[in-house]
Amino acid sequence: MTGRLYGVGLGPGDPELVTVKAARLIGAADVVAFHAARHGRSVARGVAAPYLREGQIEELLVYPVTTETTDHPGGYQGAIDEFYENAAARLAAHLDAGRDVVVLAEGDPFFYGSYMHMHKRLAHRYPTEVVPGVTSVSGAAAAVGRPLVERDEVLTVLPGTLPAEELAEWLATTDSAAVMKLGRTFPQVREAFERAGALGRALYVERATTDRERTMPLADVDPASVPYFSLALLPSALTDPVAVPYHPAAGDGHGGEVVVVGLGPGSRAWTTPEAADALASADVLVGYGPYLDRVPANPRQERCPSDNRVEAERAAHALEFARSGRRVAVVSSGDPGVFAMAAAVLEVADRPEFAGVPVRIVPGLTAAQAVAAKVGAPLGHDFCVLSLSDVLKRWDVVVDRLRHAAAADLVIALYNPRSKHRPHQLGEAQKVLLENRSPDTVVVVGRDVGGPEEHLTVTTLGDLDPETVDMRCLVLVGSSQTRVSPPGRVWTPRNYPSER
Repeated sequence: MTGRLYGVGLGPGDPELVTVKAARLIGAADVVAFHAARHGRSVARGVAAPYLREGQIEELLVYPVTTETTDHPGGYQGAIDEFYENAAARLAAHLDAGRDVVVLAEGDPFFYGSYMHMHKRLAHRYPTEVVPGVTSVSGAAAAVGRPLVERDEVLTVLPGTLPAEELAEWLATTDSAAVMKLGRTFPQVREAFERAGALGRALYVERATTDRERTMPLADVDPASVPYFSLALLPSALTDPVAVPYHPAAGDGHGGEVVVVGLGPGSRAWTTPEAADALASADVLVGYGPYLDRVPANPRQERCPSDNRVEAERAAHALEFARSGRRVAVVSSGDPGVFAMAAAVLEVADRPEFAGVPVRIVPGLTAAQAVAAKVGAPLGHDFCVLSLSDVLKRWDVVVDRLRHAAAADLVIALYNPRSKHRPHQLGEAQKVLLENRSPDTVVVVGRDVGGPEEHLTVTTLGDLDPETVDMRCLVLVGSSQTRVSPPGRVWTPRNYPSER
């Protein structure tokens, strides 16, 4: 069996930017190969040094020429081609002997790297893997703290060896650019930026991410001081912090909004990504105390808990924050539009003093949906949702609606079924439903569904014990068609008989 060839990217220079995979492969290799000029000092080996181990075979691949002339019969290119052939043969001997070979590459192996010449000569003959690395362009952008492109802009990467007039054409027609291979090419590169009218916003980066890093405006660079390991950047005009339009910060009287957010019924897994994003983006969180407790604490945010029976005051508080420029999330359990804070906020937002304050509703999973899913599909046919609370409507209205829903043979989801202040009403509702429903009608009681005290009870309308129900429960009353199948699955058929 032959050895395996690895082309391993080392990143732009900082040994801590070597990837975990690259470090592992370097340490495990039988042979580590790296290029150097005739002085024999290898930048790649210096970056990889922390990951080398004792006993490894090192293959130093020394270029016969760099920028000087040569008497090789094939000229410069002939000398380089012969070098690559000889280097590939040296590595092939190790691979044929079953040794794994790592070829080190500054930056990324396939981005203007010397490794690619080994790859072209050996990859078709031996098992090969290329490990990408952080490019010098990425390192340079990080060094100057300037994004290269955004949205649909175009980044152009150019070699500095192109003629100045060709470089200028590219620079004049692109949004952002990186010009590689400086050193002796720097004068023509600078000329190209000047011709393109881009010299004023061009930046120079030398030995990015190393302890010898140097950055400055390209126009200020002394050409005699430019090494090969440097590049010129033309960041996008859109990323220029001086040119970025002002966006008012929270609290300066502009840009505030109210987002009414549904957390879902209990489990954090039931909070949608949109809701999580709205909560994370808020400056202020407003809501009933136990609901706010479900949102992870963030010291950047102000939290305003309140009692459960002050919805209008809570809404006004949120709208006042937003009017002053704050981003406010009003927190609801379940879905904010189902017996929750969305309607309360919109009612108060309709007042003249809050005209123009943006209000947005982010939906959530409802308690009825969660309880139904836990037992099966009791909401598989027509259903209605009723609240037994008589705080905002008279009890006789609740009774009248119960009678009509029961007579229509709808599945009924009962919210706010029984509280300390209304201990008798669920029992009264049960009697009203039994006027039109069989005592055998399926009933599901879900308590704290999605929470740590989750409990589900499947019973009948005749056997329902109101004393076991509280405000943390939701009650589902089935229709005449709702069934219970082993092992306790509750479902309502999608079809309905033409005659009952």
